[in-house]
Amino acid sequence: MESKGKILWIDDEIELLKPHLILLRQKGYEVETATNGEDGIELARKNSFGLIFLDEMMLGMSGLETLGVLKEINPYVPVVMVTKNEAETLMEEAIGRKIDGYLTKPVNPTQILAICKRFLEYDKISQEKIVQNFLSEISAIRNLLNEHLSWNEWVDIYVKLVNWALELDKYPALGLSEPLRDIFRESNTVFSNFIENHYRDFIHSSPNEELPLFSPQIVDKFLIPHLDSNSSVFFFVIDCLRLDQWLVMEEVLQQFYKISKSYYCSILPTATPYARNAIFAGLYPFDIQKHYPQYWVGELNTEDHKQNAYEKDLLVEQLNRKRVKLRNPLSYIKIHETEFGKKIENEIVRYVQNHLTAIVVNSVDMIAHSRSDFAILKEIAPDESAYRSLTRSWFNHSSLLGMLKTLSTFPNVKIVLTTDHGSIRCMRGVKVLGDRETSTSLRYKFGKNVKSDPRYSMQIQDLTELRLPKISITVNNIIAKEDYYFVYPTDYHYYLQRYKDSFQHGGISMEEMIIPVVLLEPRT
Repeated sequence: MESKGKILWIDDEIELLKPHLILLRQKGYEVETATNGEDGIELARKNSFGLIFLDEMMLGMSGLETLGVLKEINPYVPVVMVTKNEAETLMEEAIGRKIDGYLTKPVNPTQILAICKRFLEYDKISQEKIVQNFLSEISAIRNLLNEHLSWNEWVDIYVKLVNWALELDKYPALGLSEPLRDIFRESNTVFSNFIENHYRDFIHSSPNEELPLFSPQIVDKFLIPHLDSNSSVFFFVIDCLRLDQWLVMEEVLQQFYKISKSYYCSILPTATPYARNAIFAGLYPFDIQKHYPQYWVGELNTEDHKQNAYEKDLLVEQLNRKRVKLRNPLSYIKIHETEFGKKIENEIVRYVQNHLTAIVVNSVDMIAHSRSDFAILKEIAPDESAYRSLTRSWFNHSSLLGMLKTLSTFPNVKIVLTTDHGSIRCMRGVKVLGDRETSTSLRYKFGKNVKSDPRYSMQIQDLTELRLPKISITVNNIIAKEDYYFVYPTDYHYYLQRYKDSFQHGGISMEEMIIPVVLLEPRT
């Protein structure tokens, strides 16, 4: 029988424990024993044990003294103390010395086996179950992809896949990353067709429970209802935040906040000039240009930061249209660099006096773009799992977390947090033709006579069908589907390689379009 693990049991009454030792050996564990702390320490120095049971009251070295030395030899070997003493002070001292478990004599076989399985077989048992559950779930999702799915069913599929991605991050040795990538790609193929077939109808239909909420409806649905109370409301919009990145952040925030989560659909193209302006205006881009031409900046030949220069004005106009009266003027903050973020973090308390504060955070979008531009970041985050890890590291040291921690100490604060769009890791390039006036995004091309293979892109004859402003007299416009990105024929192979494996947005995918919006209420 293959050994299930190696155990050391240190107890000066080891003879009384023989039934337990026999049972453990019958169950496939290797067991060595010692009758005092000194001998136990010597065995621990010479052997590699997976688990140590340690008596608390022994002649010579006490259990606590022995524990200290054992942890010096190898702090990663779990030590479970077994004692007749139920004093709380002993438990506290043992915990302070990093004990891993605690059993009170007399112990029974069930307790002992449970401890052994927890420390010696947990990974094996849980990993076998994870593989079984993953394969079963993937099979069920593949079956669903053959059905006529609703928007809500697509949200369910995406949430399940993202949760699996985070779960599998913990077990890289299982080798399930490739099957996970495959099911994401298969799902995005079907999802892209779903959006291509239904998006036009969705955005021209009256809202109902079967249809997605879109970017222009977010403030009305999720923010305005909280403005009729005496709360201080904060509206955080984190540029280019995917659901998996939010869930990494949520793990940190759940100790500070009660969290309620919903989902909406980013408008097309899933790019900041369109999607974020639509959020603040409560209007589709076509209607922004029509009703507020002074606040609409066309995309072509325009610097990125100028395309969202009027978000505060658009939000004020939306609140006025909805007849929302604020107790004091709206505060709007855009954080686009570290030092300014730290400044706002240090000053965040004074904004608690406001009725509504809107804060835009560009850090996540900057991480995505920097990964494309700097080789070291691509080396640090070579895949989706590492990209989530990079997000976790940023968030744990960010001014955003500092602000949210501080705000969690005020019971009258409510926070609505969302993003304008997500991003997708682009792996497949496709040739595109267009003139010099064509928009520069890798995931969508608006301009004159833009052409590409229709298998890889959504073809749009008239931008107003998508409730977008006409840029010029155009013949065709395209939005990339799945994980494709557009490359011009000139220097095709150079740019194909340069942008492969980069995180981009603007196109059609679950990662870009299925967006979390959350309510954070302090646990205080």
